[in-house]
Amino acid sequence: MSLRFDCATASKQAEGLHEAAAAVRRGELVVLPTDTVYGLGADAFSPEAVNRLLGAKGRGRHMPSPVLVGSPYALNGLVADLSEQARQLVDAFWPGALTLVARHEPSLDWDLGETGGTVAVRMPAHQVALDLLNLTGPLAVSSANLTGAPSPQDCDTALAMLGDSVAVYLDAGPTPAPVPSSIVDVTEDVPVLLRAGALSADRLRVVAPGLRER
Repeated sequence: MSLRFDCATASKQAEGLHEAAAAVRRGELVVLPTDTVYGLGADAFSPEAVNRLLGAKGRGRHMPSPVLVGSPYALNGLVADLSEQARQLVDAFWPGALTLVARHEPSLDWDLGETGGTVAVRMPAHQVALDLLNLTGPLAVSSANLTGAPSPQDCDTALAMLGDSVAVYLDAGPTPAPVPSSIVDVTEDVPVLLRAGALSADRLRVVAPGLRER
């Protein structure tokens, strides 16, 4: 049976974070708030947990899970050969609604799906998410919905879709923005905007003037 914690109070939030981190260590799934929508999270370094995440959503391996991190410094162990423009984007927009697609370190022992050697990584601007990430380390996180359904902005909607496939739900009320993150490919020297979301191309070009649109 799933556990649900109302993060409106400090004591319940602390208890919920403790239980969610323990669930992640057991290879179970958690639902957490972000600055865009609610996410479904699993240990990024457990192939079994990631497969459980994809199965709960009804999502194939051809749609690999992004990864959330609690600090920009986490990139040092996850991605290889970040360009100067990529680092400038991180400095300007993290934490926030910017997802970077980068080459992951080839030595990493993980399986997020059919990634082609890349990882989509983001640091969310939501304190509950950051507190959990600082307890667990990087999490594979996808929107907390069944594939094809709208991404949830509240815990009730996520619970109605995912039910007992999730061990712990962290309820922090409605998320502040329904707009998805912007996705920028930084696998080459010139960044490429793959999806315009919360951050427009013009805003991104203030930091990365060479940004191209796909």
